[in-house]
Amino acid sequence: MKKTSTRLADGRELVYYDLRDDTVRDAVDRRPLKRTVTTSEIRRDVLLGDSVAVASHRQDRTYLPPADECPLCPSRGERLSEIPDSSYDVVVFENRFPSLAGDSGRCEVVCFTSDHNASFADLTEEQARLVLDAWTDRTAELSHLPAVEQVFCFENRGREIGVTLGHPHGQIYAYPFTTPRTALMLRSLAAHKEATGGENLFDAVLERELADERVVLEGEHWVAFVPFAAHWPYEVHLYPRRRVPDLLALDEAARAEFPKVYLELLRRFDRIFEGGDDGAGAVARTPTPYIAAWHQAPFGALEEFDGVTRDDFAIHLELFTIRRTSGKLKFLAGSESGMNVFINDVPPEAAAERLREVASS
Repeated sequence: MKKTSTRLADGRELVYYDLRDDTVRDAVDRRPLKRTVTTSEIRRDVLLGDSVAVASHRQDRTYLPPADECPLCPSRGERLSEIPDSSYDVVVFENRFPSLAGDSGRCEVVCFTSDHNASFADLTEEQARLVLDAWTDRTAELSHLPAVEQVFCFENRGREIGVTLGHPHGQIYAYPFTTPRTALMLRSLAAHKEATGGENLFDAVLERELADERVVLEGEHWVAFVPFAAHWPYEVHLYPRRRVPDLLALDEAARAEFPKVYLELLRRFDRIFEGGDDGAGAVARTPTPYIAAWHQAPFGALEEFDGVTRDDFAIHLELFTIRRTSGKLKFLAGSESGMNVFINDVPPEAAAERLREVASS
């Protein structure tokens, strides 16, 4: 992997990640951009004990432009975009409309490929490995920023999820605090450790799932399963068999196997709801909207979680869709949004069976 860092016209950082070591990246951003001004502010909710990012400038962000105006495609001729070069493998740059900025953290965009019409599932294993290496590098870089306590790499896919740009891409949020969801995991981890005399909860969960009927895929170094108490109709957790706290700690064997397992999982997700006829005698296919979220240990202090260290945390990826059946979405209505009590319409065992039976090609 070759890494080349540069600056856009308004001062934001952009980083190219290339498969070839002899690739030259010297294109200049020719757009007449002014310096980015953000209004991001973190406010604490004293009743719930969590934080809210207030970012009014995001109201003006680019919304579902036509393909020939996509800001994530390469720049070509006089058609200028966020990426100055005429091609790329993987690109990461500071978000022009960030939810977090300055002392409130940082937001980055990750472009998986220059092909506007592709998706992550269309990548080759070599390309997917490059994305993994980019995620890892950005985790390392962002963890060194003074304001950052936790790094979150994720992908939103599909208009149903709320994606505002159709180009295959993900994002990285660098938070100035430990996120509420991670804090819940750490509290459960601490309580289980104390109650069992030192047993690790992540290890116990993985051991239980391996012995049950919800495993979807198994590799030598990775396991994908539908969790016992899945919140979403189709939800899969992907764990390395060897517990490590973050992307930086994955060994080469796990890194090498990840693309094959993850691409297979994504391709199966796209087959969950297929069926019927497209009018030409072929099977109708509707890309599955999903969120893919990496959970990594915080880099900040963990004193409030008694007896827990970063090494107790298990990095894992959670992949889920808001679609519950063909043509129907799972809405977060009264119980979910009002009380954070999820009601799942699809038994996890049935979801796992469906994901096992679908072919990926």
